Amino acid sequence: MEAKNTLKDTAQTFSHLDKTGKATMVDVSEKAVTKRSATARSIVHLPQEVMLQLVDGDLQTKKGSVFQTAVIAGIMASKKTGELIPLCHPLGLDNCHINISVDKNNEVVIDCTATITAKTGVEMEALVGASIAALTIYDMCKALSHDIVIRETKLMEKTGGKRDFKRA
Repeated sequence: MEAKNTLKDTAQTFSHLDKTGKATMVDVSEKAVTKRSATARSIVHLPQEVMLQLVDGDLQTKKGSVFQTAVIAGIMASKKTGELIPLCHPLGLDNCHINISVDKNNEVVIDCTATITAKTGVEMEALVGASIAALTIYDMCKALSHDIVIRETKLMEKTGGKRDFKRA
């Protein structure tokens, strides 16, 4: 027999639901201030016609460097995460760093690391930064091909909160 979740069980499972099951911002007022960091990764597959434009590890367009524009967009988006994701706390990041490289599979690997000293973590800021950097690459390269695929976005690591996490 399959167990059913009760409202109480769901509220304990999902941090953004109150005891009655209604959406709520997590109360961090009693949490300790610690240094927190999170790294997220997005992978973008570029088809051959786009990869042929790669020179010295970047793509140059009339609009400028694709990867450098993606870095700036990702950092800007990370700083606005609280405005984009309804129940996220607005945070003043201590740092946000984005690294973009191309691997042997013609995939662009975007790593976004966000850091803060605060009562809440920065996983969402890292995930948003990596995602928007990936979307920026798509936007700037779509004139060459619509076969660009954003394969995945995932949390790679987080430290400084209730529990640390590192993907193998």
